[in-house]
Amino acid sequence: MAQENTEEFYARLKEQLEESTEWPSNYLYKFIVPTNEKKIADIHTIFDNTGAVIESKQSKKGKYTSISITVNLKNADAVIEKYKEVGTIEGVISL
Repeated sequence: MAQENTEEFYARLKEQLEESTEWPSNYLYKFIVPTNEKKIADIHTIFDNTGAVIESKQSKKGKYTSISITVNLKNADAVIEKYKEVGTIEGVISL
């Protein structure tokens, strides 16, 4: 995603989150990542010390892993911050 499109996306996401959610609130992240222990561990590390509930499930052939993370966050900026952190891991798709 180009930098400008990324910033537009996050600005729109923040606006939607602020309009639709009362903060603090639980937020559900969903990611698809190539099955790779390091990448999965990196995602877990980003959510360490947040009290997050993390569930993982491999695809039928084991090539990909879906990761669902439910975490209580204080505001829309905190949600976006985590998306940006996970976005630094190559190959991760945010749903």
